[in-house]
Amino acid sequence: MRISSAARTTLTAASAPSNPTLKRGASGPSVKSLQQALAAAGFSPGAADGQFGPKTEAAVKAFQKAKGLVADGVVGPKTWAKLNGAVAPSTPPSSGGSGPTLKQGHSGAPVTALQSRLNQLGFNAGTADGQFGPKTTAAVKAFQKAKGLVADGVVGPKTWDKLGIKVSGTPSTPPSTGGVRGNSALANNARSVALSMGGYSSQGLCATGVSRAIQNTYGIKVWGNGNDIDNNLPRDKFRQVNLSLAEALKIPGLILTWEKTSTAAGSKYGHTAITSGDGRSSYSDFVESNTLGAGGRSGFKVFMPI
Repeated sequence: MRISSAARTTLTAASAPSNPTLKRGASGPSVKSLQQALAAAGFSPGAADGQFGPKTEAAVKAFQKAKGLVADGVVGPKTWAKLNGAVAPSTPPSSGGSGPTLKQGHSGAPVTALQSRLNQLGFNAGTADGQFGPKTTAAVKAFQKAKGLVADGVVGPKTWDKLGIKVSGTPSTPPSTGGVRGNSALANNARSVALSMGGYSSQGLCATGVSRAIQNTYGIKVWGNGNDIDNNLPRDKFRQVNLSLAEALKIPGLILTWEKTSTAAGSKYGHTAITSGDGRSSYSDFVESNTLGAGGRSGFKVFMPI
């Protein structure tokens, strides 16, 4: 019996896996789904354009490493399983939703859930990092406008209802230590740079990572090594503040510098990083998951955006 070309196409589509093995160079809807899942899990692959390029590969490797998988950049069954587990299924929009009132400056698990849902629906909230910054505000406003709501950037009952997810938990507001404030956009850009450079492993290029994040946020270049950054930051954009490391790490988007560290290179070039705001992590050329635990550093300074 002969099978028509249309029938063959139908059979092929039916037998194709929903989560095919993907690697650099692949393209199409499956890659776009992968990119959206990575973004929702907090690993930014860049634009969800359906093209598996260097940024997507870097995000895949970072995700695999974080999940204890072989970080080869190839998305097979194990990686898909972890991704599908990382992004919890959402309640359909028609069933309504609820959650705490959120707005710019809030942080925590409810914000992460909000960002993931906005990204899933095609409203780019940036990395789902739990920090409600300008990019998340813009995504909320775009969503509200599309749904006929007041586009004020505040996520209240009507917005939750249109989003169609139920979220529990209480958001936290940024610490107001001595009036110090950070910049969530700078923290988000720093994380993207860190994942694209070293992921979770240092490349010894901390000043490069911090400089790229500053340029991506403010459009200005800052030159020098880790212990030069403090002198080269433009004073119309940043000023030094008096905070301990523990206090600074609770605020996203502060710049940290050390004159010296315990390594051979660090004793000469120092170190610099940008805070994530989670109380532990900072970003430079890699994600330093426990900055508080890094001993042997001296000459510490903190700078806030103004």
